[in-house]
Amino acid sequence: MSLDKHSAGLGLRREMLPELLQLKPADIDFFEVAPENWLPYGGKLQRDFRRLTEQYPFFCHGLSLSIASPDPLDVAFVKQVKQFLDEHQILQYSEHLSYCSADGHLYDLMPIPFTEEAIHYVSGRIKQVQDILERPLILENVSYYVAPDQQLSEQHFLQAVLEEADCQLLLDVNNIYVNAVNHGYDANTFLQMMPTERIAYYHVAGHYQQTANLLIDTHGADVPDPVWQLLQAAYQHHGVKPTLYERDFNVPAITQLCQELRYIKQLQHTQRQLERQAS
Repeated sequence: MSLDKHSAGLGLRREMLPELLQLKPADIDFFEVAPENWLPYGGKLQRDFRRLTEQYPFFCHGLSLSIASPDPLDVAFVKQVKQFLDEHQILQYSEHLSYCSADGHLYDLMPIPFTEEAIHYVSGRIKQVQDILERPLILENVSYYVAPDQQLSEQHFLQAVLEEADCQLLLDVNNIYVNAVNHGYDANTFLQMMPTERIAYYHVAGHYQQTANLLIDTHGADVPDPVWQLLQAAYQHHGVKPTLYERDFNVPAITQLCQELRYIKQLQHTQRQLERQAS
């Protein structure tokens, strides 16, 4: 299945399946899943999942590749992911530019040191994964709360990894906003410095404001106005691309989730009208 750039998608959770299969909402253009949440299952759950993959385009957004881990790359797992992508004709596979294992699972996404050494190390592992998958690996800019051994800016580090590994970017707009508040940089400046030609698609989500200067990336709330404004700025600067709404906690009814998707499409439509007027 192909996917138009003017499209809005939803992160799929297992508990959503019954309602989705019954309602088949027209507002959802595509779904995104973590392959780790579906690989171990068969039976009715797998059959219901297959029903959706036959009706909708799907992306995968992984959780445990641990691309920057000091541990050896889990080649067997990467081969499992490739089989899953092939079996369900998944269009895109993305992961976090971080790590979640070091002598065992850490159960969180850990920040990579922003250093030249880390650029070369991570880029080599990305190339290895792409060779096994026989498709591009898309890396997401992640939220982080500390920057250990930082020698480079986040923006410089991210751009260098994308260039050296020759891979694509999943631009998470909420993560830009969260990091900008937490680390004191300008979100719009960071956004504009991202390489347009490497952006595959966008993520948008909500977060939790713990204090005036500390935001927590929870995916557990509605998208706030500053993040919507940043998404609109992304469309204006980098162009409209498929946009995925993440909601992992405090998940409301599908009808309420679809309201967020309709707003994404409204922003996409507005940008399309502006481009037509300019041309």
